[in-house]
Amino acid sequence: MGSTRRTFLITGGAMALLAGCGGGGYSGGASAPDDPMLRPQPNPGWDAWVASFRGRALSQGISASTYDGAFRSAGFLPGVVERDRSQTEFTRTLEDYLAITANEQKVSQGRAELRRNMDVLRQIEARYGVPPHVVCAVWGMESSYGTRRGNIPVISACSTLAYDGRRGAFFEAQTLAALRILERGDIDPAHLTGSWAGAMGHTQFIPTTYQSYAVDFRGDGRRDIWSDDPTDGLASTANYLSRSGWRRGEPWGLEVVLPSGGASMAGGTRSGAGWASAGVRPAAGGSLPSGSGKLLLPQGASGPAFLVYRNFNVILRYNNAQNYGIGVGHLSDRLLGAGPIRGGFPPDRYGLTIDDRRELQGRLNSAGFDAGTPDGVLGKKTTAAIEGYQARAGLPVTGEPSQGLLARLRRG
Repeated sequence: MGSTRRTFLITGGAMALLAGCGGGGYSGGASAPDDPMLRPQPNPGWDAWVASFRGRALSQGISASTYDGAFRSAGFLPGVVERDRSQTEFTRTLEDYLAITANEQKVSQGRAELRRNMDVLRQIEARYGVPPHVVCAVWGMESSYGTRRGNIPVISACSTLAYDGRRGAFFEAQTLAALRILERGDIDPAHLTGSWAGAMGHTQFIPTTYQSYAVDFRGDGRRDIWSDDPTDGLASTANYLSRSGWRRGEPWGLEVVLPSGGASMAGGTRSGAGWASAGVRPAAGGSLPSGSGKLLLPQGASGPAFLVYRNFNVILRYNNAQNYGIGVGHLSDRLLGAGPIRGGFPPDRYGLTIDDRRELQGRLNSAGFDAGTPDGVLGKKTTAAIEGYQARAGLPVTGEPSQGLLARLRRG
């Protein structure tokens, strides 16, 4: 499986929050993907691969009936290949990342889901030792609390990527694991759905990880991470974290305030007493945990500081990106009632703060250019809106924000 659950996905922990295809009931079977490129299209090469893979699958214990039933409605998905080949190493600043993953709407929604599912989350905690707010935070990060489980057939997606060959061995293993899921009877082919790269269910397990860590917490004989009921998905996540080394009762980390010149200690590891003697203190007040913590400055000396502990590294087993680990940890704290990050973030490379960027987006929208929701996170819609405004105003069309552009928009 590799060092993390989803090493095949883009780093930065961003795809779970930016992708997603909607949920409702079983997220597949009932509705096909909107993109026609994500629907089966004729491909003789894929047909030949399916025929050749059949013997290998049957030799690994897959029955002929399971194999033939799985591929009866499967097909080559060109859109999956396009997405796989166009992946880039994409990272956002922690400020932007938290603006997407731990914004007030996500926090409010998560607190409601935490209350709604507290009874079962407490039962899950009793068995696996992972607190409800942590499991709920992973759920929020991965599928926006089950609303973005994906509706692409997993057999089609994984077999397409196995045939394509760029990561053929990996996706052949995923296809075989998906067939084992069907062989066991956990789900039927029509409802075995997920993201374009095969991540499935409420907390987006890939098939091989599902095979190793999914659990039947409801006791109905099926490890069902796909349906509206999130129980098995949440329990499977807790099982994954527990078996990855989660320590009951210990924190993931916390935001801290550094003494003057304290940024020079970044990357160091000390005990709680050691950090306290160096002048480090919790941003929320109180005392530091006693365990050994590592100091992180994800946006440099002028950004917020964090001490992270062993459980932070367990979160990274889920997605090995620093922003993801802080995102899960911070969102889990927010679900318990904590406030936003206290430390300030530095201006971006254009000299704009997040409030500047929000204002820029809002003024572009008012000027008739759709920059999307004014969240301060600059993406394709904002770039297109800037280009449109620049073209209309007779400015060089760069698509880049600036203080000058914001000042011009303020003047009308």
